[in-house]
Amino acid sequence: MAENNTAPQMQATLGLTGLTMNAMALIAPGAFLWLTFVAQGTAGNTAPAMWVGIFFAVLLCLATAVCYAELAKLYPGTGSSYYFAEQSFLNHSTAWPYARLSKFIVGWGSHLYYWIYPGVMVGVMGVLCGYLAGTIWPSFMSASNPGPMFMMAIAVVFSFGVAYIAYRGVNGSTAVNIAINVIQISALLVFAVMALGYRVNHPPGSVAYQFDSMSGDAYTYEFATEKQTVNGQATDVVQRDAAGVPKPKLDAAGKPVPFQIAYPERDEKGNFLSHPTAGSVVGIHNFGWMFVQATIAILILVGFESVTAMGGEAKNAKRDIPIAVIVSLLVQGVFCYLIEYFAADYFLNSGYPMTTATGSAAPIGDMMIIVGNAIFGPGNGRTFMLIQAFTVFLAIIGTTLSCMNTGARVTYAMGKDQELPDHLGKLHSANLTPHRAIWTLATISAVIGCLTVSNLFGDAGALADPVIKALPQGFWSSVGYLSHDQMAALPNSLLTITLASNFGTFLLYMLSCIICIVGYHNHPNFKPLRHLLIPIFGLLANLGCMAFYIIGPFMGFGTKLEPFTALGIAAVWLIYGGIYFTRSSKASGRTTLVSQSARQASF
Repeated sequence: MAENNTAPQMQATLGLTGLTMNAMALIAPGAFLWLTFVAQGTAGNTAPAMWVGIFFAVLLCLATAVCYAELAKLYPGTGSSYYFAEQSFLNHSTAWPYARLSKFIVGWGSHLYYWIYPGVMVGVMGVLCGYLAGTIWPSFMSASNPGPMFMMAIAVVFSFGVAYIAYRGVNGSTAVNIAINVIQISALLVFAVMALGYRVNHPPGSVAYQFDSMSGDAYTYEFATEKQTVNGQATDVVQRDAAGVPKPKLDAAGKPVPFQIAYPERDEKGNFLSHPTAGSVVGIHNFGWMFVQATIAILILVGFESVTAMGGEAKNAKRDIPIAVIVSLLVQGVFCYLIEYFAADYFLNSGYPMTTATGSAAPIGDMMIIVGNAIFGPGNGRTFMLIQAFTVFLAIIGTTLSCMNTGARVTYAMGKDQELPDHLGKLHSANLTPHRAIWTLATISAVIGCLTVSNLFGDAGALADPVIKALPQGFWSSVGYLSHDQMAALPNSLLTITLASNFGTFLLYMLSCIICIVGYHNHPNFKPLRHLLIPIFGLLANLGCMAFYIIGPFMGFGTKLEPFTALGIAAVWLIYGGIYFTRSSKASGRTTLVSQSARQASF
């Protein structure tokens, strides 16, 4: 007992603003538009339902957020859902024997999300840095198709860099997150207004810009082409000058032919290109497509629950944490994302269709170049993109930092309870942070980040062999790219790891809805809407999205490789969890069922 009394304890230093900003940082809208747009675009034929998929995911998250907020009122403390699961069952009149089992299931399942999600983020930082390196030094790197080795190196360095910030303490993390939120939301609104303005001011048939992925810039003229034999077929190939800039197509008078914009919905092969109307952007198109898009879009909305892991560092946890949960999701998820994605989807056109976006590592960066050229003048779009990319860079730092803080605290709580190795349940004596859990998560994130970028253009996004051959040759720029057929036969690594993380999210959120129902069952403060109807909707919505991993591909919605691989990862993790729990219980002599409830212990 004396050792426990002298052990370092977390300090209550966070108010409502700090808590809200920590949650908002994880739902970073600037980072996720840049990250998720290409993953959503490559999800088979479901791209037209991108916006409505996000809207459905928002509804799902709002229902889950209500559950988290209500549970935080009952049981403020460190550990989030893991802690809620134990307390809800332990304080229930009949369910208390299952308290340990329930909290382990929730804690272990949450790690499928909290241990994979930061890895996705550090992988995305590799993609972003590769895109920027290719934009600034095109002879060294392709902006649209960065080198896997370069992206992996960035992922490793970034993972441990962010872990160091988390290791130093939550107050420093909060200050970073506040600055990042202000910057990225401002940048988001600027881009959204510019993208909408571009669409409105360029009706069909007007002169506009078309993007060239090889040179990484946009031009107001038609490109000159010539017939070449590629893979045994006659193909129109863009003619270029010595600098790689596409040559203009000339009319009879020898003048460049202006590029006239259009908004075709599909090409001759049936591939989605753009939205003809604003109504098409927000339309459902197909309920199956909506579910597929929601299973990907959940990645951009998670994070509101992160603040419930900081109960031990909140000044007034019962009052402030529930507010922070709801406000963070409303501001970032409902306001920012729905505007942001509408603008990006509505922007698509014949000069930059979805088929071009899915072949780029950063389609949003390409769009920024186009609108920047249109507003600030030819050549200035790249400068505008670089400025916006810097805000995305900051946003990725913020969301990775916030998730590492949350994940490490859940791991810390399980280590402290000896449900994980007890060395993970230790705080640093000076920084008062779960430093061992943080460095463990940093190592895992580095590995997952490398896997995330290992086959960035797999499956439907496989690059053509001529594109691969045209890459700048070198260890950092071209090593790691397979042939077109090999990439097409393998799952898209970014989408696969994203879906694996998202499956963990759906599992955690579904369990959290159940915990809310249990926690308020027969409770004096029970309210039917908040504690039964909303949790049931959240439960069914999360369960439906989880089921669509299996159902969707067999119904022709989306692709098969990525969701099935993600399910395989989840299955291995859950099976290993059962083995670990059994062995750990046997070694420690602990029983699966609790022998005494919290109510009995209080007497």
